[in-house]
Amino acid sequence: MFSHIFVGITDFDRALAFYEPLMRVLGVQQRFCERDRPWAGWQSQPVARPLFVIAHPHNGQAPSPGNGTMVAFMAATRLMVRQAHEVALQNGGTSEGEPGLRPEYHAHYYGAYFRDPDGNKLCVACHEPE
Repeated sequence: MFSHIFVGITDFDRALAFYEPLMRVLGVQQRFCERDRPWAGWQSQPVARPLFVIAHPHNGQAPSPGNGTMVAFMAATRLMVRQAHEVALQNGGTSEGEPGLRPEYHAHYYGAYFRDPDGNKLCVACHEPE
């Protein structure tokens, strides 16, 4: 369904310091990192898509998070959700919802919500029973 997801950032080094440890917790491999451009992207294995990309907006304008816009990453376990939330907060993120069950979505939905240093809203969710 998705080719790629692009998130606009203001400070590449700060964003990279946030996203690299987050993606390590989730087991997502970095596909590229070009500091001179600057942009970086990650992909799930074994396929090349979808791709998650951080960069300055192409039009040169300041990035702005959208109201109601959120990127949700899949976690294999609830422990990964908790670790991702903790790593996000340790690297400049702010909490938008502690890790926990959200039965209003479905019986096994376990998620955590946070914003990156630029204010982009992110979620890490596990859909498996404990």
